[in-house]
Amino acid sequence: MTFEKITVVGLDLAKNVFQVHAIDEVGNVIVRRQLRRNQLLHFFEQLPRCLVGMEACSTSHYWARELGALGFDVKLMPPVYVKPYVKRGKNDAADAEAICEAVTRPTMRFVPVKTCERQALLMQHKTRDLFVRQRTAIINALRGHLAEFGIITPQGKFGLKGALEALHVVKDHLPEPSWQPFKHIQMQLEELSNKIAELDRTIMQWCRGQAAARRLMTIPGIGFLTAAAIAASVGNADEFKSARQFAAWLGLTPRQNSSGGKERLGRISKQGDRTIRRLLVVGATAVIRRARIDAPSFPWIAKLLQRKPARMVSIAIANKTARVAWALLRREETYRHATG
Repeated sequence: MTFEKITVVGLDLAKNVFQVHAIDEVGNVIVRRQLRRNQLLHFFEQLPRCLVGMEACSTSHYWARELGALGFDVKLMPPVYVKPYVKRGKNDAADAEAICEAVTRPTMRFVPVKTCERQALLMQHKTRDLFVRQRTAIINALRGHLAEFGIITPQGKFGLKGALEALHVVKDHLPEPSWQPFKHIQMQLEELSNKIAELDRTIMQWCRGQAAARRLMTIPGIGFLTAAAIAASVGNADEFKSARQFAAWLGLTPRQNSSGGKERLGRISKQGDRTIRRLLVVGATAVIRRARIDAPSFPWIAKLLQRKPARMVSIAIANKTARVAWALLRREETYRHATG
């Protein structure tokens, strides 16, 4: 089989079996075949250096780096943008063909390839979120078990403190079979809290050594967790054409259903990076608390709170914060608070 005429390759990724669809400059199919994982790099070593398209997924950045090291021009695309190019009947061959077609479109949007360092930094955030979810589940289990013995405690941080204090007081009055489970729950809570605190220290130390993260932390509503997540995820602000595109990437802009010249805006799209969006909304909620105490320092937020619900205002603040963050990253400046 001759590979010299290949100009575009569509690669459908999987765990063990990959599908390849390669065409020449006029669209004739040159290769349509399956490859095992251990055959993939050897196969691409035989191809001329050309454009390779893949859907962005958990393993796509690794393969993009591997093929990029061989000299290929690798482009990653969101799967939702590739789906319209899939013809009737979905299978691996049809997916690879759709990828090969989509990657050549002039208006296609691509996902920047992450480096190993950026993926490692984002892994710290994902691991921290995992531990926080586990701790929340254990706290809920503790409150539920105490409720079975008539001990009711409130939710939140102070509720956990009250639950542990109540458990210490009534421990001797509880049945003996419950002692060991409660002990394990307490030990697990302490271990998870220590792990979360350790990751927080690591992320904070990284932020102190990064100029971009330090600039982001000057924005009201952005702490070290949000700054580190944005700096690690975005990398280069030039990846986005405008501040609005960055906010849209985070899912903080309204979903449109406009037609016939009539503009219809719905709720926020909630597309894009869920972690950064959640952190921005949490930070915006903290800004609202400050605005209620010190309204002259946040006049536009105070006026907005008089007309809109607090949750809607927090989304608006998160949207504005995302745009400011993009501007600071691109201009390499620090935030200057304006009271007007």
